[in-house]
Amino acid sequence: MSIFIIKAKKIITVSKKGTIDHGAMVVQNGKIINISTWEKINQKYHQVQVIDCGENIICPSLVDCHTHLLEFAPPSQFPITKETHLLAGKAVLLDALYSGITALGEQVCGNPICDLRVPDLKQAVQDVPMDISFAADCLSIGFQRIIHFSAVTGSTPIPRENLVNKEIIEALATENEYAGENIFITATPANFQKSEVPNAGKLIYSKQELTTIVSIFHDYGKQIGAHAAGEQGIQMALESGFDVLHHAQGITDSQIEKAARQNTKVVVTPLGGPYLESNSLEEILKLVNAHLTVSISTDAFLPPYEKKAVALSNDRKTLMGPEALMAIANPYMKGMLANGYDENEALALITRNPAKVLGKEKHFGSLEAGKDANFLVAEGIPGIDIINPSKIKAVYFRGEKVVSRL
Repeated sequence: MSIFIIKAKKIITVSKKGTIDHGAMVVQNGKIINISTWEKINQKYHQVQVIDCGENIICPSLVDCHTHLLEFAPPSQFPITKETHLLAGKAVLLDALYSGITALGEQVCGNPICDLRVPDLKQAVQDVPMDISFAADCLSIGFQRIIHFSAVTGSTPIPRENLVNKEIIEALATENEYAGENIFITATPANFQKSEVPNAGKLIYSKQELTTIVSIFHDYGKQIGAHAAGEQGIQMALESGFDVLHHAQGITDSQIEKAARQNTKVVVTPLGGPYLESNSLEEILKLVNAHLTVSISTDAFLPPYEKKAVALSNDRKTLMGPEALMAIANPYMKGMLANGYDENEALALITRNPAKVLGKEKHFGSLEAGKDANFLVAEGIPGIDIINPSKIKAVYFRGEKVVSRL
């Protein structure tokens, strides 16, 4: 039986317990079994090994619920062949782990560069100390002639009519593990220049087609998410009953109210995704104020077609990966603090809320008795006090230390 106590200056639980000053946590066989003040824990477990983290803080490890790390990232980061594609993918996952991320929502869209399917990717990462959920998606890229792919048809482009083929949709639903960007309601610009993707933002489906697709996923007991931006695309997603909106740039006040009534979750991706500008702090605050489950995710990496990393903004010339999660969340998290929310509520944007999107909030995303011991030891609160992964001193996954900078 493996058991230890870990203590720190404070523990941010992202739970009803909030922040515990001079806190301690008891971990047994990879699970949290108690969490309280050091004084109370020491009285009850005085013979258990203690790890003292001193002036550092302890908080839940991070969750990035919208990524493209295994299909699209490897060719953008390494000079690989198809034989070394998955090896490179593991290297990218290791970077995510170094950045404090122990859970991912990985999109599988179909890729002209490699012909890997969800079962292939799941098999390849079995030995990686991370919790990875896979979304089986259809992808539409807004070239002059829009190109479509799907997770179940692989590297060969498919005609538009196959996007609504019942057998393909059923296959997607069968392989899907969480509500990722399963359906691209609006065509993506990927990482191309605007001149190359004149149809970015164009609507791909009719309302009736979307309603039918949602019903198929729900019949299979699966939730479904949508890549949607702009008022019309978001309205179609809401009216069709999608469970999660990914990106959601341009969402209106009335749509926020409708999403709240329907308990629709929202994943915002400041690094990229659709054709519109990133969600503003004002927009995020409106979503949070409406009591929606709001997550911030990297969308990393953007698809490296032609192996080129185009600018994501005027001053950013390279593609950004999981190491950017804290940095991109920083202005939104600080904005929440400035508007009366506490550090637990702000940290939920990159811990508890994305765990809910993955459907795994009972397992991780907050520090509570009974949950997996997935946590960080850091010099400050991720996304608030620190944005550089080097400030994360240790990463624990199911009670095992998997990253150490102590």
